[in-house]
This record gives sequence, C-alpha cells and structure tokens, in this order.
Amino acid sequence: MPAHTLTPAIVLDRVSFTWPDGTTALSDLSGSFGTGRTGLVGRNGSGKSTLMRLIAGEFTPSAGHIARTADAAYLPQRLTLDVDRPVADLLGVGETLRALRAIESGDADPRHFDAVGSDWDVEARAHAALAEAGLSPDMLERSVGQLSGGEAVLTAIAGIRLRGASIALLDEPTNNLDREARARLHDMVRSWRGALIVVSHDTSLLELMDDTAELYANELSVFGGPYSEWRAWLDAEQGAARDAERAARQAVKREKRQRIEAETTISRRAAMGRKAFEEKRVPKIIANGRKMAAEVSAGKLRGEKADREAAAREALDLAERRVRDDDIVKIDLPDPGVPAGRRIATLGDGERSWIIQGPERVALIGANGVGKTTLLEKLVGADPQNSTDASAPAHVNAEPGEPAPVPWSSARAQLHTDRAGYLPQRVDGLDDAASVLQNIAPSAPNVTMVELRNRLARFLIRGAAVERPVGTLSGGERFRVALARLMLADPPPQLLVFDEPTNNLDLDTVDQLVDAIAAYRGAVLVVSHDDAFLERIGVDLVLELDRDGALHER
Repeated sequence: MPAHTLTPAIVLDRVSFTWPDGTTALSDLSGSFGTGRTGLVGRNGSGKSTLMRLIAGEFTPSAGHIARTADAAYLPQRLTLDVDRPVADLLGVGETLRALRAIESGDADPRHFDAVGSDWDVEARAHAALAEAGLSPDMLERSVGQLSGGEAVLTAIAGIRLRGASIALLDEPTNNLDREARARLHDMVRSWRGALIVVSHDTSLLELMDDTAELYANELSVFGGPYSEWRAWLDAEQGAARDAERAARQAVKREKRQRIEAETTISRRAAMGRKAFEEKRVPKIIANGRKMAAEVSAGKLRGEKADREAAAREALDLAERRVRDDDIVKIDLPDPGVPAGRRIATLGDGERSWIIQGPERVALIGANGVGKTTLLEKLVGADPQNSTDASAPAHVNAEPGEPAPVPWSSARAQLHTDRAGYLPQRVDGLDDAASVLQNIAPSAPNVTMVELRNRLARFLIRGAAVERPVGTLSGGERFRVALARLMLADPPPQLLVFDEPTNNLDLDTVDQLVDAIAAYRGAVLVVSHDDAFLERIGVDLVLELDRDGALHER
C-alpha cells in the first residue's frame, strides 16, 4: 500500500517515548510522512497526539531520531489561549505588524526595520488570510478573548498558512468548528501547500487527504489514498487474513491427523514384524534387517510428518498475526420500553413546537454560540453554574473566548419523562476523587457490583481500573466512564441526549455508538456538526436554532 508521495518530509527512525512515570507511549516506531496531505488515524490512546508533539519538537524522543525537511508548525488539540493576546499574535504576525505601525507613526528605530524586513505587505496578507478563513479583516485589531473557540482555531490555522510553514500538524482541528467553519477549513485544506498531517475522526476531512496513515499496535503504516479507500483496503485485507487463518487452521488439523495416521501405520507394521519374529516365520538375520529398515523408514516418515505439521503451525501463527484482535467498546443498550408514539419531549420557540416521541432521532443544529447547549441543559435540568453531584448532568463550559449564547428566551424545551440521560461535550460532571465504580453505581442502584464490573468491561474498563479514582484517568478513559454511566443506567433512559458526542471518540467507537443507537428503542436528541454521523444514525427530524433563538425545521 504505497503512499502517493515518494519524497518524505518527515522520517521516524526507531522512535520511542516514555512518560516521566515510566509509562511507554511509543516504542521503536519507524516510518515516514510525505510532502502532501496525510490523515493520521488510530484508536484513542494509540499515541497520535504524542507523535504529533514529537514531530513538532515539543517532546524529545526517549530513543531514536526524527528527521524533518523543515520546522513544523503545530496546532494542538486544545488551544491554550490568553484572552488578552492580540489576534495578530495568534496569526503569528504580531511583532512584524507592531514594528510596521511604529515606523508608520514616525519611529525610525532600526529594530523596527529589522523586524519588518521585506514583509511590508504583512497587513494586506493578514487580511487575506483572515478572509480565506471566513473571518472579518477587522478581527486583526481584536483580542483573542473576542473570538469564539471556532474562530480562534480558524485564525490559528490561517496563521500557519500565512507564515508559509513547509510542514503543518493539525490535531483534531474540527472539534470546535460549526458547519460553516468546517466548510472553510475544508476549502483551506484543498488548496494547502506543503506537507500537512491531520489527526482527525472527521471522515469528511479525511476524504480530502492524499494519504492515510495509521498508528496501530505501535506501528506506522501509510496508504496512498483518502480514508474511504484505506478503509475499503483494510476491510478487504482483514477479510483475506481471516480466510487465510481459517485455511491455515484447517491445514494444521489435516497435518496433525495425517501424522497420527502415520504413527498408527508405523505401530501396526512394528507389531506385525514382532509377531513374525516371535513366530519364527522368517530367519533371524532377515527379521533383524527388516526391523532396521522399518525403523529407518519410520523415523523418516515421522520426521516428514512432524516437519509438515510444524510448517503448518508456523503458517497459522503468521496468519493469526495478520488478523486484528482489537478490543472495542461494546455498547449494548437495554430496551427502555417506550411505546411508539409516546411523547418524550417538546422543543419549541413560541411560534411552533415539535414533539419528540417513541423511537425518533432528532438532530439539533446551528452555528456556535446560538445556545444549543443551553437548550439541552434546560431540557434535562442541568445546573448551568456547576454540579458536583456525580449522578447529575454536567454543564458544558464555553470554549475560551466563546461568546455567550443568546438569552434563552424564545427557544424552550420540556421533558415528558423522568428517564433522560445526558452526555455533555465535556466530561466535567464526574467526581474525580471517587472511583469508577463509585461514579457509576448511583446510576444503576439495583445492579450488583459483579454485574456492574461485567458491564464496564464492555467499555474496556476492566480489573483494577474500576477502582481507580476518575481524576487519574486519561481523557479517553474518562469519556468511556461518562458514556458507561449514561448507557448502563438502570432503569434505562427513555431519551438519550448527546452534545457533540463524536468529538471525543475514535472512529471505531463512533461505529459502535452508531450501531447502539440504531438498535436503541428509545428517543434520541443529538447536537452535532458531523453530518456523516447524523446520516448514519438515521435522523428523522433536523431542527436548526438561529441566533435569534428561533427554531426552524430543515
């Protein structure tokens, strides 16, 4: 599966990285990335973000070497933003622009001319970069705190392009973007110049890539083509691998059976020889000769059969290694017992209202900042200030600089059931000091600890991990705990409410969530900018919330 690009921009030579506590993140990793656009995929916890930070130079390998043709510009998964920082600094042109302003005001200090260099058109280029990202040129005069989270991400990406970085690394760039912003990012990626590596679960973004790289089982492989072609190749390869495994297993059984049959034949011949000798039907010297010849023949036959069986077992071992035996989250939702047509919730805006009933799937969409999360919190009764109750729904705090949503006036929501489960964008409703079991148990008071452990195992939370304080878990583990608390509730919820659920899930877990929702017989209300996800779960109704707080059916 060769990549399209032959000239590597980044080469990894037996790279290892170990965290200060001794945990190994990457070990003896080798591979390369080309000079085009590459989508990097892999399960949560496989080390994608760690690898990006190593390539960017934020981390130093514990062993091995990383060679780059140029310095790498890096956009982390979560921007740490100083709200008072000028937008020009986020674009990467702040120093040059300030020097230019000083010169224009009459300050002839040579330092300013050194800072500007030949970049006298920096302001025009900055305006063009903002416009390309769908942002107003006057944003250049603002502070970061006046941008939404999505605007800040687009600005940072525009800055990478403005600086002409030969190598760019984007880690989950679409997580904070609404539909319009995603479309802008897609346009930017289509015209990207230079090497671009994007870590993403957004399949529509991954379709724009020239190559698809996978980090799996501490190995890096690169496929020449976008995500859908790689996925088709992988499915076909795994199908062939399973067929080869079955054939190899049958070959082992066949060779073992033939070896046993040969041993039976050898034993029968030996018994006949002994009987003939004992009955003295042949002279002793002839019998001894026959015995020696039989032993030589038997030894040769045994050796041949043993070699054939060993070869078959070796072939089986190789075939088994090709087949992926992945741990995947197994989301198995119980039947909530919701009759078709049963009213579950009502959404409205004063002019119209929509009733969610029975097994309906409803999507709530709209631009960032219009109040979608606020509407969900009003529906499920979440405390918009804070909640330390591990069994209560958690509030989703705004991104740094995210504008406050419009006052919750015209849009309204009402529950018609006391069994609603809510999964917020950020998992901040868990009790960090309590164990996983202590966080889950209140949601399922009638389920025994043994059964609860068995159910948690389906979410890959096993053994001693269930006793660990939630505060010590990784981001992916923490999200699985929140997901498990929602899905394992007893009695099961009649309405599941999700706020951007795919932001925190790897592609395989998204597949499992899609399958679980498809089999779930209750109602589902989901906020998502991921159109591919909404299409896969079979949405019955799409409601859009506008900036005036009005709802419109799409």
